[in-house]
Amino acid sequence: MARIHARRRGIASSVRPFRQEVPEWSNTNVQEIEKKIIELRKAGLTCAEIGLVLRDKFGVPNVKLVTGKRVNAIVRENDLDTDIPEDLRNLMHKALGMRKHLGENKKDLHNKRQLQLTESKVRRLVKYYVGTGLLPQGWTYKPETAEILLSR
Repeated sequence: MARIHARRRGIASSVRPFRQEVPEWSNTNVQEIEKKIIELRKAGLTCAEIGLVLRDKFGVPNVKLVTGKRVNAIVRENDLDTDIPEDLRNLMHKALGMRKHLGENKKDLHNKRQLQLTESKVRRLVKYYVGTGLLPQGWTYKPETAEILLSR
């Protein structure tokens, strides 16, 4: 399958081994894992960072296999979710950095094109999240207010 904004095809990065049951060496205490997820989220880590910490420090290779729920679902159940989804927040942060770079380097045409592509991805993702109900109706991405939204 081809890339969104390129004519090339490519192979994906490494793939986790297919597994339907929890390995015997892993930590399988569901209450302890959920408690650790809540604790890490309150410390300010994102869901992706929580997954990495659980894998590297606590021996949990896959949270969904152990708990039956993803990290994001556990965070939502405990009302610790942010108002903007994590992937959208990351793309907005990337676009904000590109805008700052363009402010200092007006003739950087490659960055200008990459900013257009990134903001296109942001708008497409906003449309999806408004449709699924994770963002309120009428929510739109505005580069002028993006910095204020990300500071929360």
